[in-house]
Amino acid sequence: MQYSGALGTVVPHEMTDVSSLKIHIYADGAEISGILEMAKNPLIKGFTTNPTLMRKAGITDYEKFARELLEKITSHPVSLEVFADDFPEMRRQAHIIAGWGKNVNVKIPITNTKGESAIPLVADLVNSGVVVNVTAIMTHRQVEELSHVLSPSLKSIVSVFAGRIADTGVDPVPYMTKCRDLLKQVPAAQLLWASPRELLNIFQADEVGCQIITVTNDVLAKLKLIGKPLDTYSLETVEMFRRDAVAASYTI
Repeated sequence: MQYSGALGTVVPHEMTDVSSLKIHIYADGAEISGILEMAKNPLIKGFTTNPTLMRKAGITDYEKFARELLEKITSHPVSLEVFADDFPEMRRQAHIIAGWGKNVNVKIPITNTKGESAIPLVADLVNSGVVVNVTAIMTHRQVEELSHVLSPSLKSIVSVFAGRIADTGVDPVPYMTKCRDLLKQVPAAQLLWASPRELLNIFQADEVGCQIITVTNDVLAKLKLIGKPLDTYSLETVEMFRRDAVAASYTI
């Protein structure tokens, strides 16, 4: 059914079956126990982490955490990020991290904190055979520049922070569609929809043609809602309001 209004004709976008998804879901986190639990879920195809998540998890020894994780997660790709701010040290860290496991993707921020482009470093690492995950990308220019240095045959990940882009009022769907088109000349590069805000983003990313989406625990928890009858969901919501009103002993 189609609806017409001030915004034109709108076709409702309904997805009710995760089995039809082509996109790979990567779980974002830094709690090893939680990662091991998620690894049992066949929907989870890989893992990513970053210094911010690791600090929140109370991790103080980077290498100890990474090596322990990689000892337990051997069949899923795992993205681990460099934490230096100067490019020679990033390069050194990248080669060390890459040596920790065959399933490691080395995360390189698209710039350092001075706003200097990491493209030359990425080119150097790719030429050395390092599997990179270039992160914190927000602009089409950054994606286009990357497309010129990534290998058409060596796998890489291009992490575009679609959720943060949406936070600025920009529709992420056409934005990510253009990112996909910019990467067509490097077929081994995988476009990753980063920082999703809601479950619908998984289906949007899949329809766009992204190969990967990172998903946090709060979004993953909503997977059980896919296909839930909306009449049932509506009734449950009314019941919740009534239950809480009674529990609060409200009167007028």
